[in-house]
Amino acid sequence: MRIRVIGAGAAGLTAAYELLQRARETGRDPMLEIVEKADKAGLGCSFYAGGMIAPWCEAESTEPLVANLGVEALEFWTRIVPVAERRGSLVVARPRDRSELVQFSKRTSHFATLDRAGLAALEPDLADNFELALYFAEEAHLAPRAAMAELVRLLSIEPNVVFRYGVDAATLPDDCDWTLDCRGFAAKPDLTGLRGVKGEMMILRSADVKLSRPVRMLHPRHPVYIVPRPDGTFMVGATMIENEERARVTARSLVELVNSAFAIHPAFAEAEVVETGSDVRPSFSDNLPRIKREGRRLYLNGLYRHGFLLSPALASRAARVVFDEAYFPEVMDEAVKPPGQRRAS
Repeated sequence: MRIRVIGAGAAGLTAAYELLQRARETGRDPMLEIVEKADKAGLGCSFYAGGMIAPWCEAESTEPLVANLGVEALEFWTRIVPVAERRGSLVVARPRDRSELVQFSKRTSHFATLDRAGLAALEPDLADNFELALYFAEEAHLAPRAAMAELVRLLSIEPNVVFRYGVDAATLPDDCDWTLDCRGFAAKPDLTGLRGVKGEMMILRSADVKLSRPVRMLHPRHPVYIVPRPDGTFMVGATMIENEERARVTARSLVELVNSAFAIHPAFAEAEVVETGSDVRPSFSDNLPRIKREGRRLYLNGLYRHGFLLSPALASRAARVVFDEAYFPEVMDEAVKPPGQRRAS
């Protein structure tokens, strides 16, 4: 049995990993080929991701399906491929924006409400600026590039796995038993309704900021999240722009990100800008993920801004489609909606 996975981002690598696990469980021994057009894995959306494994926080602005599937990612990234830290997530708001925090709490679950003293016990650097916070203790975060490297390492030591970098899968003969297309936005010509949502980020370094877990600051116009990295840097992100332009980071977005980071901790005003970047997230009209089957070809797509959160659940389901002919209506049935309608992000 030969299986080809197209795309070596979060979706493609988790799919390849789960295919191998399901193959072992069912006594199969397939040959697995991972084809990536770039010269290494993880250079698409995965490269610029926040890496927050935060299903209950995401419930604030998504359908319940995202949180339900996202819970599976906690097990995957903390035990199966243990690259995530389970330190929880914090959600804060400035006093004038307390109504945003109240609304957030009404739409989410699995949190504790902290006063200033409770917040100081977790993140002393935040206590001077915020008097109230929501603490989602069961959530986790990871460093996306390190996570991709670990999956590549685990797959590379398998004797029946081959990586093919710098190869356009369209140039290869269609001679596999199964093909899993995990190209993300690059699959748009083949998937009706797929659109791009641009996200921009920056990485800052400051010896004067100490944070050990992701922090989201709510704001009516400029919300932001900050994710600490193991190397002492901080990823700052927030933007969701309805266009399909890759790579270009705008000055407006950078100003908004810096100002928002400064509002969380004043020391960010003097932080070193280590990196900026952007990419296009693949999304369907409802911002929900899909597995689309066409014969022996599966498309895993529409992960929107939840690549690391949703890829394990889609990967495990795709593996069961391949080896068990399973069917998962929650991700394989498409709801009928008026053209152009999508859930507000």
